Amino acid sequence: MKLFIRAHDLGVTGEKKIVEQLCALGLDGVQLVAYKVLPDVVYLPGEVSAERAKKVAETFAIAKKSIPLLGAYFNPVHPDREKAEIGAAVFRDYLRLAHDFGCDTVGSETGSTNGDPWIYHPGNHTEEVFSEVVNTFAELCDYAKDHGAYVGMEGAIGHVCYEVKRLERAVKEIGRENIKIIFDLYNYLDASNIEKRYEILAEGLQTFGNRICVFHLKDCVIEKDGSLTQCGVGKGIFDYSRILSEIKKVCPNANLVFEETVGEDIPKAITYIRQRM
Repeated sequence: MKLFIRAHDLGVTGEKKIVEQLCALGLDGVQLVAYKVLPDVVYLPGEVSAERAKKVAETFAIAKKSIPLLGAYFNPVHPDREKAEIGAAVFRDYLRLAHDFGCDTVGSETGSTNGDPWIYHPGNHTEEVFSEVVNTFAELCDYAKDHGAYVGMEGAIGHVCYEVKRLERAVKEIGRENIKIIFDLYNYLDASNIEKRYEILAEGLQTFGNRICVFHLKDCVIEKDGSLTQCGVGKGIFDYSRILSEIKKVCPNANLVFEETVGEDIPKAITYIRQRM
């Protein structure tokens, strides 16, 4: 197993500073959302070059750090179709440049008809919207194939693929071999099912197996009203001895990525997870 973090959770910008932080923390690399941490890269189609991507890859390679996932998250069912189209175009840019970055997978969630923010909307549960997600990701997979890349899909309870079975159905209907899964257990949870979190973990592992390219590591506490509040990994209710043991049975070489663990919580979380790995 290898241990990573989202680059924009490190609190620094530029590939050199990111790599310095990774070396200081003893992490293996990052999930990279380039336009969030590279000051000269913006979120628009055509705004990142192969030369820029290769510069990032070279800096990481020298430090022996890696990038298991490029994040180009967008909302494919945004009611503002221009936003959805821009997002898909940016996603295609990163698929085309994935190998230049030293990576092979670009990921996104499946979005919400709420628009912004991406939260629950009854429209997410309709067949029409589900088909829109399937068609969008099928097209992205076809584009990815031309560039030797993979498309990573991530489910979340407030999105179109709100449970493991729904994401499984989407993958089957897309019907492409170059789909990978970003599995985030916390994403599937709310007050109604938090007590079934290990059952949902088992379901995800059994359903997706070696399609899973990245596991997001999160933690949370349960408030008095039953709602969930995210916290640094190791400070909440998730039993990571159990979680990592189950992951290792199915994905012994798993890529584990801290998400939304920040600041002083980062080194504590690293120690906590490494003790359990």
